[in-house]
Amino acid sequence: MLSKFSHRVILIIVLYLFSQTQAKAVNNSNRTIKIAAIDWCPQLCIDTLNPGYVNEIIRSIYPSNLYKLEVDYFPWSRAIKFVEQGKYDALLSPAKAEAPNLKYPLNAIGTQQMCFFTLKSKQWSFDGSLSLNGMSIGVPRDASIEELNEFMARNIENFQVQTYLSRYVEQNSFKLIKGRLDTFLSTKQTTMYELKRLGLSNKIKEAGCVSKANIYVAFTPLKAKEKYIQELIKRFDKLMPAMSESGVISNIINRYEANN
Repeated sequence: MLSKFSHRVILIIVLYLFSQTQAKAVNNSNRTIKIAAIDWCPQLCIDTLNPGYVNEIIRSIYPSNLYKLEVDYFPWSRAIKFVEQGKYDALLSPAKAEAPNLKYPLNAIGTQQMCFFTLKSKQWSFDGSLSLNGMSIGVPRDASIEELNEFMARNIENFQVQTYLSRYVEQNSFKLIKGRLDTFLSTKQTTMYELKRLGLSNKIKEAGCVSKANIYVAFTPLKAKEKYIQELIKRFDKLMPAMSESGVISNIINRYEANN
């Protein structure tokens, strides 16, 4: 049998370990992650009840009992710049070609596909770079259009490069209707979501897409934050595969796609 002294020692050890665990949880709960994002429904939405599936995944990986998430919304180019400068810790959610100076985890958080949109009354559809000759094309600034990036660089006069704001799809849709554009490029999910919201699904159609690209939560390269950022990346790469295998990720995404 254990002596009273032994019981007391064990009790002291248990209480010490518990206090250390609690202290760690308290310290972690005060750790802030400043996130720069864009209004990009259904991936990222300025809506507390339905914040978008990327936001929901991030909140699952960095829960409120461990981290305080501060998400601010900006035009896309500004969001990238703020994270590059270290004013924000993380960016939601670029393809690597859109923000090559940031730090990336091994695992993506989703995919995006840039597609062309035009009037339903038009017969035109995208069929490689030759089909773009003579076209007036709207495109978001600092967005990757994958295999067409080099074509755009060589033929910039064909493109109307615009700051990506929450009104991007709406503005370009009305440019199509007024004949000021032949087509515009935008991510497929967001554009279909916005066309439905604007009541323009009967006037504007998807007209072909470029290849899909992975999107990520990307982190600042600022040296002063390197240790903290590595901890955040390590946690992301540990939890994201497990959440994918368990079906948590697909359940979150499917709920938004069902409402689209």
